[in-house]
Amino acid sequence: MNSRLLGVLALLVSFSSVIADEQPRTYRNVLKPLDNPPPLLADHPEFVEPVRELKRYEAPILVNEPDADLSVRAWRFSYNARGIVEMPNRLQSKATAVIMVHPWGIDDGQGWTTPEPAGVCDFCTPDKNHLAARHTHEVINPFLKAARGKVPLVMYSLPGNEDPIRKKVYRSIRATPSDAERQQGAKELTAKLKNFEYKGQPLVETISLSSANPVRDYFRQFPGLDASAKYNNEGFWQQPIPVTKDIDVDPNDVVIYDSEGYEPLKKFLKANGIRHVLLTGYATDMCYCQTTAGYENLSKDFNVFLVGDASLATFPANNTPRFATNAHLSFASLNQLVTQISWVKFEK
Repeated sequence: MNSRLLGVLALLVSFSSVIADEQPRTYRNVLKPLDNPPPLLADHPEFVEPVRELKRYEAPILVNEPDADLSVRAWRFSYNARGIVEMPNRLQSKATAVIMVHPWGIDDGQGWTTPEPAGVCDFCTPDKNHLAARHTHEVINPFLKAARGKVPLVMYSLPGNEDPIRKKVYRSIRATPSDAERQQGAKELTAKLKNFEYKGQPLVETISLSSANPVRDYFRQFPGLDASAKYNNEGFWQQPIPVTKDIDVDPNDVVIYDSEGYEPLKKFLKANGIRHVLLTGYATDMCYCQTTAGYENLSKDFNVFLVGDASLATFPANNTPRFATNAHLSFASLNQLVTQISWVKFEK
């Protein structure tokens, strides 16, 4: 058999495979009640309040790929089913990416610091930032280390564009810097971040109130969150935000930049054969859902699993993110699948 004929046969086999993948499959949505199941997301109760519901159901396997070597059990909530629906999933690890949304290196010693006396960033106070950093160190970083080498891509999203400094520090969807470039970039990053003046204006001391609408006037002049140059200083948000040092970044890990938009990320994932995303990161109520690598984008084109205990919501007026994270994951579960670290099991 000549090489040309072999090539034609190979193309036909490939084409047949694509056609087969596009054929719809009938899913039997049969729900079986679960008898007294344990709470969900209960492995890290300091950070995430466990999820408890009156009714829980087991559904048939949803994602079931041939030659699967990654098990991901997941759940969602349905008002129509009147309870939580759980199902197993069998994925190919080679078609899976782990993405962490916004692991900002703030107040971690790298130089990017919450401005004083009233600046706000990330979880919005230094104390809350330190708590989130501990969650990153204790929960997310071990998960990323366990996945690295088993999945082809571990990725992080950061604000802004691929500026000249971070281009030398991190691999991106376009290029991988050399060791020499990384060393030079690290020096430039430190110098750039530590050269900024992290000082803004103090809290407003006098507020002009009308007789008819004093509450409105009060909040207009003293809002609960003002991250502008007034309190953060001009240029704060233009600094090259690093990946937090609580993540052991591998040279092969990839950084995504929000300002470039979703399409380049989508194309990069597709070009690398990715069909599934295990999504981690911050903040559950904002960036995790709505930014470039948020689930509102990714779930349009990929099978997305929110790793619930590897995320934290912002938590105003509380000393713990437990309840806010529970609430926002629960709302997300109306249209997203939620898993947890202990449910993600690599078989090889």
